[in-house]
Amino acid sequence: MTAILDIDLLRTFHAVARIGKFSAAAEQLHKSPAAVSVHIQRLEAVAGGRLLNRDNQSVSLTALGKRLLQSTTALLSTHDRVLADLHGSHLAGRITLGVPDEYAGHVIRDILPTFIAAWPNVVLELKTAPSYALRDLVQRDKLHCAVIAQPKGQLDEHTQLLVATTPVWVGPINNNLAALEPLPLAVHAAQCPYRQAMIESLKHDGRRARVVLESPSNQAVKACVEAGLAISLIDRAMVTAHMQILDGLPLIADHDVVFMRSTASRDDEAVNLLAEAMQQYFRL
Repeated sequence: MTAILDIDLLRTFHAVARIGKFSAAAEQLHKSPAAVSVHIQRLEAVAGGRLLNRDNQSVSLTALGKRLLQSTTALLSTHDRVLADLHGSHLAGRITLGVPDEYAGHVIRDILPTFIAAWPNVVLELKTAPSYALRDLVQRDKLHCAVIAQPKGQLDEHTQLLVATTPVWVGPINNNLAALEPLPLAVHAAQCPYRQAMIESLKHDGRRARVVLESPSNQAVKACVEAGLAISLIDRAMVTAHMQILDGLPLIADHDVVFMRSTASRDDEAVNLLAEAMQQYFRL
């Protein structure tokens, strides 16, 4: 009998790969951890090998898992677009969406085109700003929804987990700026959780620092680090080949990237569909 790729199994696999933990993926999918494990086992039987390396803390993709993730992303997108075309292309509305600069490229390039193709009568308006500024706008009903980063453990009825992140200190390759006193920093704009984590952790450790760059642009912060001018704090998944992860600096707790919606848009169908698209396709 010819093997068949089950869409539900693939969706579970993508959630685990994106989030990196079975328990958090199960919570997002509204399934039990045991059900998620069964889905992965069934998909591994179809794929012909192990898709995930697992330990007590997290999971990572095997080579086969990376191939499957890459080759099925478009498949899931096409599947959802076809269903939308069959059952819901009449949906219309307007969504104001906020996205921090560091995630804007991914959201704009990899998620929104598929959503717009599926729901052509939904008008999207985007705003980029630091996470806490966007959070304030959503809480005041100035935005329908936003993607924001926040310290782990702050999920509530207004937020849905997209992916967990591990912030790391980074500096330029072959340049030990972490030994300098005071530390040269490239910091994100005010109301960014990473800026707050950087400053508070260094203050707690009694390390002196000076700000070389303050910018709302994630690309400017990265460029400053790569040029050897400063160190900074970024998501581990965003470390480039021109950076090195630094030891000897304060450990920063994991953060969550979440989809947050305003009270006024809680029952908005278009926002609900955008939330689903974000959960399915958001990854670092």
